[in-house]
Amino acid sequence: MIGKLVRITDANIGVPKGTLGLVMKVERVETTDTRASDAGVITHEPLSFLVYEVLLCQPEDRERQFLEQHFEVVEV
Repeated sequence: MIGKLVRITDANIGVPKGTLGLVMKVERVETTDTRASDAGVITHEPLSFLVYEVLLCQPEDRERQFLEQHFEVVEV
């Protein structure tokens, strides 16, 4: 996925929908989801997801992090 051209599909603060960018880095993030049920039982479930660092094609040329559901790969 590194080096792929992507289009942002969800607007963010300072990043309009449709902004193009280049995937620079992919990182796996591991965390734990802690929840309490109605009965008061606390559960801890491991979560793992990929975070993509994208160099945006904007006047500032800045990098932002996105989850995969927030962009689409542009076929050229």
